[in-house]
Amino acid sequence: MKKIFIIDWVLIPAFILSAAAGIGLHIAGHGNNHEVWHNWAVAHILSSLLFTTLVMAHIKPHWAWYKSLFRNGLGRKSHVTVTVIVSILFMLVALTGCVLLGVEGANSGIGLWHYRIGLLSVALFGGHILYKETRIM
Repeated sequence: MKKIFIIDWVLIPAFILSAAAGIGLHIAGHGNNHEVWHNWAVAHILSSLLFTTLVMAHIKPHWAWYKSLFRNGLGRKSHVTVTVIVSILFMLVALTGCVLLGVEGANSGIGLWHYRIGLLSVALFGGHILYKETRIM
């Protein structure tokens, strides 16, 4: 149980780094300095890889819960629905991010979708974190 607790708490700064670097990258994309954009891109990719690795470590001990959703359905608990939406958004952000690795990302359509889904994810991930942490305390 201690390992899960540590992973959950390390996820928070990794999430903040990834989100901040993504927003910085978007802002830098409106400028004309490629070096600044490149630096934000590298920061975003590295922090996102860290975040993704930690998310996988977070999901692994909860895998039985995910499998139970397929057997039992969502039910009526709102936190279950939020967790499922957060999971789907994470997959969409990760998928569009991976696609961007093979595309000229600056000002591309897929880049803008990645950014929009990312902003929505920031709001819902933040809500997911606050809900989970207030239940602990």
